[in-house]
Amino acid sequence: MGEAVELQAGGRTVRLSNPDKVFFPERGFTKLDLARYYQAVAPGILRALRDRPTTLERYPDGVTGEWFFQKRAPKNMPDWIPTAHITFPSGRSADEMCPTEEAAVLWAAQYGTLTFHPWPVRRDDVDRPDELRIDLDPQPGTDYDDAVRAAHELRAVLEEFGGLRGWPKTSGGRGLHVYVPIRPRWTFTQVRRAAIAAARELERRMPDRVTTKWWKEERGERIFVDYNQTARDRTIASAYSVRPRPHAPVSAPLRWDEVGVAHPRDFDLATMPARFAELGDVHADMDDHAYSLEALLELAAQDERDHGLGDLPYPPEYPKMPGEPRRVQPSRAKKPSPRGE
Repeated sequence: MGEAVELQAGGRTVRLSNPDKVFFPERGFTKLDLARYYQAVAPGILRALRDRPTTLERYPDGVTGEWFFQKRAPKNMPDWIPTAHITFPSGRSADEMCPTEEAAVLWAAQYGTLTFHPWPVRRDDVDRPDELRIDLDPQPGTDYDDAVRAAHELRAVLEEFGGLRGWPKTSGGRGLHVYVPIRPRWTFTQVRRAAIAAARELERRMPDRVTTKWWKEERGERIFVDYNQTARDRTIASAYSVRPRPHAPVSAPLRWDEVGVAHPRDFDLATMPARFAELGDVHADMDDHAYSLEALLELAAQDERDHGLGDLPYPPEYPKMPGEPRRVQPSRAKKPSPRGE
């Protein structure tokens, strides 16, 4: 696998063993290629991860091997990488790594981390998100172009309800993510409620193209706004993360004028370093803003008051939540007796 090499990041030296191990056979990218990629985009991915509890999606033998999510900080993690104590919906808790230096990303790459999944909170307040994340997820029969149309209309929704500004990025697959930096005033439940309000407004404007239906059998050929990505312990691949697909795509931050012009396949482990060298982090100013959710929460209250639109189902592994409707797939729901029995 070749002799170990040493890489520099932010004044620290990170040792990379087995640098010639092939991680992406289709493209021939090695472990060293992965590490050098993260070295090239280090300021950008650190901006996305800084001080955030982060789950590691690890592929020690590359994309064709075994893989797993690592939520708990590894025992061999250097003491210069801090942690945060977080609580899961189950009531269990763990200490997760919180990158504060570029070298932390290279250290994770040494252990086969392809994708970083940061929580939408900072380690000084792990119960109040500072990002509203909206996931536009194409369903069968739809594609990236459909997600683009939804994203542009979502941009208008966000502006109308609170003057919110979103920062778009590719998912690394067929979808799009839009992030809104917010003040850390609201709980996970409230942020999820705001996401549902935005999703329902988008659905009203694009009923044939967008859906908030949780059950796949009800979604049809529409873009699903995955509001549950705002629930506690649900995370989205960070900007600049490499995704575990054969061609080594990355989740690419975009300017709004690129949404619909650029395509997800334009951005991968080989092409993103050149883009970053030319443009830098196009989301670099995101942390300079912090918006309010009051207008979206008022919209949520209005939806419930005037239209009877309350909460929506949580993921199946979550405990039953207050105000949540029945978490039963419609086709399996018990039908009422014709005689009311």
